[in-house]
Amino acid sequence: MSFYLLFHLWFLAFSLISSSAWGATLLEDEVEVMKEIGKRVGKKDWDFNVDPCSGQRNWTSSVQNAVTCNCLFANATICHVVSIVLKSQNLSGTLPSELERLPYLQEIDLTRNYLNGTIPPQWGSINLVNISILGNRVTGPIPKELGNITTLKSLVVEFNQLSGELPQELGSLPQLERLLLTSNYFTGNLPATFARLTTLKHIRLGDNQFSGTLPDFIQKWINLERLVMQGSGFSGPIPSGISLLKNLTDLRISDMEGPDSPFPQLKNLTNLQTLVLRSCNLIGMVPEYLGDLVGLRSLDLSFNKLTGPIPRTLGGLNDINILYLTGNRFNGPLPNWIDRPDYTDLSYNNLTIEKPEQLTCQQGSVNLFASSLKGNNDLGMIPCLGNINCHKTWYSLNVNCGGKLISKGNINYDDDSQEAGPARFRRTGSNWVFSNTGHFFDSGRVDYYTWSNTTKLDMNNGELYMDARVSALSLTYYAFCMGNGSYTISLHFAEIMFTDDQTYSSLGRRIFDIYVQRKLVLKDFNIAKEAGGVGKAVIKNFTATVNSSTLEIRLQWAGKGTTAIPFGSVHGPLISAISVHPDFTPQEEHKDGVPKHYVVEIVVTGALIIIIIFGIAWWRGCLRRKVSLEKELMGLDFQTGLFSLRQIKAATRNFDINFKIGEGGFGPVYKGVLSDGTVIAVKQLSSKSRQGNREFINEVGMISALKHPCLVKLYGCCMEGDQLMLIYEYMENNSLARALFAPEKSQLKLDWSTRQRICVGIARGLAYLHGESRLKIVHRDIKATNVLLDKDLNPKISDFGLAKLDEEGYTHITTRVAGTYGYMAPEYAMHGYLTDKADVYSFGIVALEIVSGKSNTLNWPKDGCFSLVDLVHVLREEGDLMDLVDERLGNDFKREEVVVMINVALLCTQVSPMHRPTMASVVCMLEGKTDVEEMVLDTSEVLDGKKLEMQQYYNIREKNKSRATPEESISMGETSAFMSDTDLYSINMDSSSLTKVNRYNNHPLVHDT
Repeated sequence: MSFYLLFHLWFLAFSLISSSAWGATLLEDEVEVMKEIGKRVGKKDWDFNVDPCSGQRNWTSSVQNAVTCNCLFANATICHVVSIVLKSQNLSGTLPSELERLPYLQEIDLTRNYLNGTIPPQWGSINLVNISILGNRVTGPIPKELGNITTLKSLVVEFNQLSGELPQELGSLPQLERLLLTSNYFTGNLPATFARLTTLKHIRLGDNQFSGTLPDFIQKWINLERLVMQGSGFSGPIPSGISLLKNLTDLRISDMEGPDSPFPQLKNLTNLQTLVLRSCNLIGMVPEYLGDLVGLRSLDLSFNKLTGPIPRTLGGLNDINILYLTGNRFNGPLPNWIDRPDYTDLSYNNLTIEKPEQLTCQQGSVNLFASSLKGNNDLGMIPCLGNINCHKTWYSLNVNCGGKLISKGNINYDDDSQEAGPARFRRTGSNWVFSNTGHFFDSGRVDYYTWSNTTKLDMNNGELYMDARVSALSLTYYAFCMGNGSYTISLHFAEIMFTDDQTYSSLGRRIFDIYVQRKLVLKDFNIAKEAGGVGKAVIKNFTATVNSSTLEIRLQWAGKGTTAIPFGSVHGPLISAISVHPDFTPQEEHKDGVPKHYVVEIVVTGALIIIIIFGIAWWRGCLRRKVSLEKELMGLDFQTGLFSLRQIKAATRNFDINFKIGEGGFGPVYKGVLSDGTVIAVKQLSSKSRQGNREFINEVGMISALKHPCLVKLYGCCMEGDQLMLIYEYMENNSLARALFAPEKSQLKLDWSTRQRICVGIARGLAYLHGESRLKIVHRDIKATNVLLDKDLNPKISDFGLAKLDEEGYTHITTRVAGTYGYMAPEYAMHGYLTDKADVYSFGIVALEIVSGKSNTLNWPKDGCFSLVDLVHVLREEGDLMDLVDERLGNDFKREEVVVMINVALLCTQVSPMHRPTMASVVCMLEGKTDVEEMVLDTSEVLDGKKLEMQQYYNIREKNKSRATPEESISMGETSAFMSDTDLYSINMDSSSLTKVNRYNNHPLVHDT
């Protein structure tokens, strides 16, 4: 709690005690003054029928509305007003000069009202301690008379319309601790007399029109703890004397003009927690000593010209949660600790990305969009997007920024409602992506990245402006596969976060810069000013040339505008929609006039017919191994290595039986060692398998295009003669199912922290598949047997044989059901309705298995329980939720994390897919970055109906299991079988044990044909 809040609370308590205990009253002269003050400021609800110092009626109702008195005068019979606090009341009068007639007044706080006029010079004759007029319409200069208030400790005039130079008399305030001047129109430089303000602890100077360089005398503010000056107008370089301010905990300097300068000397600032040096024209390398600032939590060095590798010492900052190095020239490799902060943004740099799993635009919490550019002016394809094969050339782009898909006339505006984050890349559209950087530092609210208007907008195409994408710092939209030529870019804006009325919520000013093709095309853009008011649309048109099939639009906050109106954290870019149209006549892609979607349908239909004929011929023995699979599959666009049969034979000692580590529906699995020492797992297509070709094609096609630490790595394949094999990385600890459900001698001891890490890893992998990879993929078979564990017990999702592409523009896919009993979402199991929410459901089941250590398909001790989900609901109703926790953990677990994981699992397993969260949200909830969403409870009637329907469905399936062929009844998830050659329970368990442990878990349904 701040000193100033404590100061006011003390006043309030003192007044109530003194006046009520002794019956003292306010002098009549001061009562008359209070009446005049009420009229002046527009305070109409003061009731003068009771004593103003009584604390009754509306004199003291809250910390935002209080008149405080000292009632200990004249033997506790007389009171004097010592504090007036009228905050957030939208008072529309002027600042009262009558305050000078309250001789004992120490505080006047009129924060967030609608007051106008000027600051009365008469205030300079009062022994005030605290003055705050934050968030009003006050104009004119600061009167020099305020320099006479020798008792003043806090002067807050932020977010007004004050102007002129700062009076040198303010340098004579011997006790001043807080001077907040942000978001006014002050000019000139800081007066030299300010060197005497040695008691200063907190100063804010941002968003003004100061000029000149930041003076050297700031080094005399030796007690300073917070220095914030973003977009102040000052020029660099940063004074070297700043190194003497050893008490600084918060240093934020941004958007300084001036020459290039090296990184300032900050080695002595060991108390720093927040360091922002953004857009300060810094050059050279970042000093290693930053790693010695052990208390550092937020580091933002964005938009400078810093070079060299990212300092390795930053990896030792254990408390850091925000690391922004955006828009620099860092080179060298990606540090292995880079995902340690909660949010890391490395976009727009020159890093050397060597590891395949790092060739992604989003790696966990790290934004890597455009992080490995060859040069900052390279407008070609962004490397992390991969080698995109443009099946179509696009000549337009229409995005409903922050909103859902909508149609206006013959134009469809793409859906852009996906969640973002402080350092987040999203591939949303068919040929466009967005990247967001920035965190709202001065906010007690949860960060937001979209905003929706709650009232009807009276304008043409109002629906297009109801939602907007918002960023705290930088927002980029990047389109690819565009036809080269000249385009008109129309950016649609409407200010929907401020109000159009006579309240403080209307006083905000949003200012940001616009870049197109990395060129500044509009500086200090103010939406409301350009549109002629709040809630009104304005369209800004720009012309740009596309030369490399790519178009980039970037909006950036440069420290200008208000940051706390109507609440803290309102600033930065806001955009409603984007429209891009050619200034030329596009060429026809298909001269025969056949629409593209017909071409796609013809190609897909033809491919399906070929697969069906191939399958029938295979089944009847017409082809068998007589036709070389290598020739039949030459059309696949492999993105992995091709191994020769000789290499694989050498690695597995000619498929030695002692190297065999498992058997699945695909065929046998062998451990192998390549000539370079790499340990591999080889899945060999069985001659008896009907599903091998199909899964082979799907798995190679899917997983070879995916690179992520939480996905199993496919080294390559072998297609030689009759042989068809997949070569994977070898996983020493088998599968999660084996670790949790195997007989005791085969189990692994998973403590709670390991289980938590495994659960988060699975969630990260799925979030990547659903929205962060080049392809949007639904896995369809998430279960414990398809989660593999490496030597360090890190999870990796495997077995993509059933995976489906999430087709752009479709709300769902209707497909033949394929998956595993007990893990399939109801809408998919019963109706074939497939979306990424089917994976979310499966993840929820796996999360409950991780907590409980029990398979979802065991018989349950509670009556009426059909699954783990049922058991959790019963335990929660009985108040015994902790009974779900695996007894093998004992009491060695964190209750709070367990509750979070269970609640997240329940969210994921809700009956309605629309009520389930996205996997990106799941990651944030599990990591504690956001609160667990409130669960939307299905009505008991719907829930019971769904439960009965699922029971009947599984009963029918169980009866049909006996008719299934060996290929259709896989005894164990094949991927779990090929990852360890020691004590592998999936091979050695007898059939009765297998049925008991995993009755449904390892029984995939008949796959697609």
